[in-house]
Amino acid sequence: MFKVREKLEKSAKMMREAYCETLMALAEENKDIVALDADLVSSSGMKPFFKKFPERAINVGIAEANMIGIAAGLSAVGKIPFAHSFGCFASRKTCDQVMISAAYAKLNVKILGSDPGVTATYNGGTHMPFEDVGVLRSIPKITIIEMTDPVMVADIVRQVAGIYGVHYLRMARKNVTAIYEEGSTFEIGKGNILRDGKDVTIIASGIMVAEALRAADMLKEERIMARVVDMFTIKPVDVELVERCARETRAIVTAENHNIYGGLGSAVSEAVCATHPVPVEMVGVKDRFGQVGTEDWLKKEYGLTAEEIVAAVKRVLPRKKRGILPI
Repeated sequence: MFKVREKLEKSAKMMREAYCETLMALAEENKDIVALDADLVSSSGMKPFFKKFPERAINVGIAEANMIGIAAGLSAVGKIPFAHSFGCFASRKTCDQVMISAAYAKLNVKILGSDPGVTATYNGGTHMPFEDVGVLRSIPKITIIEMTDPVMVADIVRQVAGIYGVHYLRMARKNVTAIYEEGSTFEIGKGNILRDGKDVTIIASGIMVAEALRAADMLKEERIMARVVDMFTIKPVDVELVERCARETRAIVTAENHNIYGGLGSAVSEAVCATHPVPVEMVGVKDRFGQVGTEDWLKKEYGLTAEEIVAAVKRVLPRKKRGILPI
């Protein structure tokens, strides 16, 4: 069960701290836990793990595709590998290895892609993955989860360590807005309704969950009641919840720190079309490349703000009133 914090504020703990602490606790319990990194041990916050478990920690260097191959090999002999790189490298540079060496071979590989979208900030356009979910989502049987805050990291990492298969975990490295109370637990494959509303549903993931909650507050001042959903599992998306939201609020806005093509907006739209067609507006990156900047500046530049979500709601509501053609 999860509980939403009453006040939105920065998390006291970095996401990477929660990741390292959880993996270390798991490694204490299970000798098969192995950590791999592609010359980003400091960036991933994994120095404590590498120091405590040197025999179960592998820095492969700047060789991300090789890292996934090694992780697959470790899985083949019974280990549970967690392999990290920045999201751009963990998806684009490793796609064939994730597809063939891990997924096609039906192995048990966990991949952490950090600093997705604008959270890459000063690393710039080459390191700014707006497409990582789209690259990997079409791989059969892969599970894709975007972890919202450190509380979710602690629970999700522990869960996926015990679930066989290929998992791609997407997360910012540093401090994010804390959404959940300590001790919250989460059901993979099920979205969380954080706030209820009857007029429209905002389905968000990652750093956009906080923006969605802020947007809901702004809309409430105009007497528009918005439901907010944290759709942290992007594949498999919670089709049942999407259908329920479409039926009950009859309009949906998606919000993601990713290209509007291939990510959360696409997954939700596919579910809407298949179950209960209603108008959908997408807030996300509009088919652009990344660039250097602060996170706040980049969010405004790419339209990843509460204000953009409010504008999208106001675009979708008239379409809801007009209705849609029967199918």
